[in-house]
Amino acid sequence: MAKAHVLVLPLPAQGHITPLMELSYRLVDHGFEVTFITTEVHHALVVGALSASGSEVALGGGIHLASIPDGLSNDEDRKDLNKLFDAIPRHMPGHLEQLIAGLEAAGRPAAKWLVGDVSMGWSFEVARKFGIRAVSVWSAATASLALNLMIPKLIEDGLIDDKGSLRRHEMFELAKGMPQVHTSQLPWINDSVPEGRHIIFDMVTQNNKLNALAEMTVANSFHEAEPSACGLFPNILPIGPLSADKKPVGNFLQEDGRCIKWLDAQPDRSVVYVAFGSIAILDGRQFKELAEGLELAGRPFLLVVRPDFSPGGLSKAWLDEFRQHLYGRRGMVVSWCSQQQVLAHRAVACFVSHCGWNSTIEGVSNGVPFLCWTYFCDQHLNRNYITNLWRTGRAVSPDVDGIVTKEELRSKVEQVIGDAGIKERARLFADVARQSISEGGSSYENFKRFVNLLSE
Repeated sequence: MAKAHVLVLPLPAQGHITPLMELSYRLVDHGFEVTFITTEVHHALVVGALSASGSEVALGGGIHLASIPDGLSNDEDRKDLNKLFDAIPRHMPGHLEQLIAGLEAAGRPAAKWLVGDVSMGWSFEVARKFGIRAVSVWSAATASLALNLMIPKLIEDGLIDDKGSLRRHEMFELAKGMPQVHTSQLPWINDSVPEGRHIIFDMVTQNNKLNALAEMTVANSFHEAEPSACGLFPNILPIGPLSADKKPVGNFLQEDGRCIKWLDAQPDRSVVYVAFGSIAILDGRQFKELAEGLELAGRPFLLVVRPDFSPGGLSKAWLDEFRQHLYGRRGMVVSWCSQQQVLAHRAVACFVSHCGWNSTIEGVSNGVPFLCWTYFCDQHLNRNYITNLWRTGRAVSPDVDGIVTKEELRSKVEQVIGDAGIKERARLFADVARQSISEGGSSYENFKRFVNLLSE
């Protein structure tokens, strides 16, 4: 007998769409029918990237793509998080209601469950109107959700006020064995301009309340990676690391498959892979230091440069010249790639990363040592896991002007690749990650509980 029809709703951002798409594949494998809902703008990007790669049919087998408006006009910047997070709860609930009603009117099976992003808490209220039960998904580290849930304690301890603003500048930890965080690096403080911080803080506090409408919360992590955070909130069930097993993960940009063939031609554990995710940007001066530092390191490197990676200050002519200079030499530049395939490749020796959680968990799962170069939000917390608790990497140190120099990059790359302890810990951690999702592992058992709930 066919299992339930499940609606899957991520926050409209690449770092959220990817893990929820990976989770959708897992649900299809267990017999569920999935309607994967994104915003109209991101739906167009995903479909465009799939079509350009000739793999638009690869999602099939039970995953249906659907979209709703986000409330912003086509020309508005969706990387302006204050603007996006202000629009979403005001516009998307009504559109989600219309979509659900439309699916039923079109003869689709009635949705029984909503598997929704914790950051889209309003959707749980919409689901309840239709008698749809809800499970929430946290796509980042359990420790970062713990930070959100512990806001009342942070206020009580005098670290922030009831508006989320800083009262003290200091390092703190929520519990022994959790990564230390500086108060200035709290997500709602460091991922937006000061005048808009209240928007994100209000969204976080509201989602904390709305998450109570979900019958279960699962996370893309594994217990052995975050034992203290999991112990602090045992009702958050880690079911990761999630993986798509080479299936499309809802990328906004077309993957350049040539880089896999290029990696095939490189020696084992020789390549420095450099990628900063879907949002981080570098100014022209910093990008040049990065590029020249990679050449200075004297190792083969694969560098991901999105079209919007370095807006202003970096001429197209300079980048074209740099690309041309590389051909036939030791580096390759692509606009996007299948990161999981790259990190799983035998040639990769080091991952220079912004430490977004997807990148972090993918690097960990493949036993790749890190050089951490964080940008904003929860990336600082993830870096502290990598450098201080797991000890599977190091971090760059900017100079007095905030620039990571080419000499600093070269030095740290050599330190990471030359550290036998880091390499061994990374290898052992990958073994633990694989064991967690294998039969009898911690994430395996949690995922069984999740599927059993959805099967009720």
